[in-house]
Amino acid sequence: MTALRSLWLKLHRWLALGLGWVLVLAGLTGALLVVAQPLDRRLHAEWFTAPAPTGAAAPVAPVALAPLYAQLRQEFGPQATVSFRLPQQQGDSLWATVRGSWNGTLYLNPWTGQEQGRRGATEGFANTLFKLHSSLLLESTGKAILAWVALAYLVLLLTGLVLWWPRHWAQAWRVELRKNLARSLFDLHRVGGAALGLLLAVSVATGAYMAWRPLGGVINAFTGARTVEPPKLPKLQVTPETLPSVDTLRDTAQHALPEGQLRMLQLPAAPTKAVRVRFLVPGEPHPNGVSSVWMDPRTGQVLAVRRWNEVDPGAAAVAFIYPLHTGALGGWLLETAVALGGLVMAGLGVSGLWLWWHRRQARHRARAHAQAQRMRAPS
Repeated sequence: MTALRSLWLKLHRWLALGLGWVLVLAGLTGALLVVAQPLDRRLHAEWFTAPAPTGAAAPVAPVALAPLYAQLRQEFGPQATVSFRLPQQQGDSLWATVRGSWNGTLYLNPWTGQEQGRRGATEGFANTLFKLHSSLLLESTGKAILAWVALAYLVLLLTGLVLWWPRHWAQAWRVELRKNLARSLFDLHRVGGAALGLLLAVSVATGAYMAWRPLGGVINAFTGARTVEPPKLPKLQVTPETLPSVDTLRDTAQHALPEGQLRMLQLPAAPTKAVRVRFLVPGEPHPNGVSSVWMDPRTGQVLAVRRWNEVDPGAAAVAFIYPLHTGALGGWLLETAVALGGLVMAGLGVSGLWLWWHRRQARHRARAHAQAQRMRAPS
């Protein structure tokens, strides 16, 4: 039994020492994002808000997008992809996110189309913090690392629970704070990990699911469902000389999903892939909407209409996982819990590292003392 416990302890310790820093980083950045993103909007209100002209009613749709799209392609080149994020509520600006020779977002006035500001994808504290939290600043490689670290966390949770499991339940939740720092941190680490480990696992697992899309395929394989791919463009006998405008695509998509609130238009660099127009439909849990109308950019034909609950389980799960991970699903109460959970995760990592270092130093001092005793002993 002692040998098995020693094995659990070594597995827990070396997993934590090898990958714990990623969990600490993810926890701290996640907690900071809960505060940083709304603070960023407040500090840069000139970008994120666009008050309506005096006496004007809220626009049903933003200014014509076609001229704006033409300007963006002229500035950033024909290989750039552009996504328009429409105002979510009255007073919001229109966002144009560009991926190409320059990656970033332009903030436009939805009444006039005038640019109010622009910012690169990693410019500013909030953007950098988000990239660090979601991909470790390593794009797809970082997302895969986060997914594997999430699996490592589950092993850490299991081994931690095994090591914590008490023989006498009366002492299971005892935290001694009146002795030394090492004992206090040990009790907090042990009891905190046991009490909150499962809740933290939800945050870690949902974050990994969003970061690494192949996990959706695992859900589909487990449920026996077929992954629903974006529709492919049909072959045309004759390529049209004039493509439908962005505004025509927007209006057609709205007609195809009339009950939806239009959220985003995702436009490919060339008319070789389908255009995706995202909506928020009644009853949808995702705050940004993932219900979609797919269209042929060459003809404006609707290729597919897919509400959030009409796709495969792996994709449909995102509608719940995203607001659960960010806290949007439960309002300010869950957002506060998410922030505190991130701090607890970071605290578990830091306290575990400190305890390891403290015991390591204590063993070194003990060996040095024993060696000194042997050298002073008479031969």
